[in-house]
Amino acid sequence: MENDVTVVGGGVVGLATATRLAERGLRVRIWSRDPLPSTTSAVAGALWWPYRIEPAAEAGAWALTSLRVYGELAVGPGRSGVRFVSGVHADAVLGGLGPWAKEVEGLRQLAPEEVPGPYRTGIAARLPLIDMPVHLAFLRGRFEAMGGSFEQREVRDFGEAAALAPVVVDCTGLAARELVPDPGLRPVRGQLVLVENPGIEEWFTAADESAGETTYFFPHTDRLVLGGTAQEGDERLTPDPATAAAIVARCARVRPEIAGARILGHLVGLRPARTGGVRIEAVPLPGGGRLVHHYGHGGAGVTVAWGCAEAAADLVLG
Repeated sequence: MENDVTVVGGGVVGLATATRLAERGLRVRIWSRDPLPSTTSAVAGALWWPYRIEPAAEAGAWALTSLRVYGELAVGPGRSGVRFVSGVHADAVLGGLGPWAKEVEGLRQLAPEEVPGPYRTGIAARLPLIDMPVHLAFLRGRFEAMGGSFEQREVRDFGEAAALAPVVVDCTGLAARELVPDPGLRPVRGQLVLVENPGIEEWFTAADESAGETTYFFPHTDRLVLGGTAQEGDERLTPDPATAAAIVARCARVRPEIAGARILGHLVGLRPARTGGVRIEAVPLPGGGRLVHHYGHGGAGVTVAWGCAEAAADLVLG
């Protein structure tokens, strides 16, 4: 066979997994249904933070592994798209976070008067903020430089991939709902608004994991990303004008200058949430091959990508 492993799915989870496998000396091919700019990962904000991710115990360890990787990549932010940026998580208290928080340097509980906008509690942090279009292109380039191949190809059955490699890794996100099939997968719709940055340098979030609406803005060099929504079961990919207006209004309550910022565009992505959380599991394929499932990362795919990639790579080699 031409390759040792075929990774199906070309988002951040697929790219991270393929990279870890290539680093271990395997010949790896990625098959991606979508070009990089059209993947769900390309729509992500994307701030490192364990958000809407289960199982909690494993997710904390996966997130910390990824945090270390982003720390290494932030050395060259222009190439990797990774920068460490200061900001505030509103409506959050240190005591309400998981054990992982003790390993994150610099988290600080704010006094009520330090929290911006109509909020009274919050945590200050300096965290990785990732420009996803830049980052995905960087990861693909690094993977290909290691001898990996990236091909845009839709897979309708894992047998197609198994015919060309003894191990297949399923990083298909929400598409695994039909491919596996896994009825536990469900979409969580996220809508964003892109505006010209009016000079904002710090990020802000107020994200209740049980709410359908969130408030956040993330500053990138050429734009400010405003959000957002977390609409369970909603599969609409067309931006909703009323939702966009509400996002801008919520963000402007924190930073009034956002209200007058010129709108550059709108994005919608479907987070791949799963009952029971992330699935990383090896199963046999007909004919003797092995299929490693690696999906269900919800709203934290960027946050846990590298920790989960190492766990999936262990199953490939195990």
